[in-house]
Amino acid sequence: MKKKVQNKIKKEQAKEYSFFADVFDVVRLIPRGRVTSYGAIAAYLGTKLSARMVGWAMNASHSTRPKPPAQRVVNRNGMLTGKFHFETPTKMEELLKKDGITVKNDKVVDFKNIFWDPDVELGY
Repeated sequence: MKKKVQNKIKKEQAKEYSFFADVFDVVRLIPRGRVTSYGAIAAYLGTKLSARMVGWAMNASHSTRPKPPAQRVVNRNGMLTGKFHFETPTKMEELLKKDGITVKNDKVVDFKNIFWDPDVELGY
């Protein structure tokens, strides 16, 4: 009985790792100067209702190598909701500015025009 539970846990961990790895692969494709949303990544991966899991993946991405550009993933309104998962509360905005993206009041300026939709851009 105990072994079955352990195997189930290992399978769940493997699924989670695989999903996180898929998220990281998509995030690494976001071009400099563009941003996408947690929901857009989830939809692209065929798990439209898993935007929150994409957020969890972004939180875990800081220990991944090569590090995905997590600053390029924002919420559906362009808000920097993940900023507290960076080294400092301002680091996400600083990285976006280095990418050429303007941020005002924790929100990406001109979000609709710089939004990168993986479904459209990658065309799968």
